[in-house]
Amino acid sequence: MIYEMRTYTLKPGSVDTVEKLFAESLPHRLKYSKLTAFWHTEIGPLNQIIHLWEYNDLNHRTEVRAKSMKDPNWPPKIAEYIVEMESKILIPAAFSPIK
Repeated sequence: MIYEMRTYTLKPGSVDTVEKLFAESLPHRLKYSKLTAFWHTEIGPLNQIIHLWEYNDLNHRTEVRAKSMKDPNWPPKIAEYIVEMESKILIPAAFSPIK
């Protein structure tokens, strides 16, 4: 397994709105791959949401992203709230509880 961690820095005061829009669109995205976790920050850099997606490998990620981008209900309509986006591909260590 590999994981993609996506961090969005949002406009101040928009986290609740973005989480609501994300939750409404999420069932459409779950048809393609698993959401492992979703968080928002309370301490540290504020106005951020972080979500972690699970994939079999990089090819699977490419396939899932291509399919999901054709879905009219995904991604959620949050572009107006995004200040910055960062994506990381993470590989679990052999001893990690998340494989």
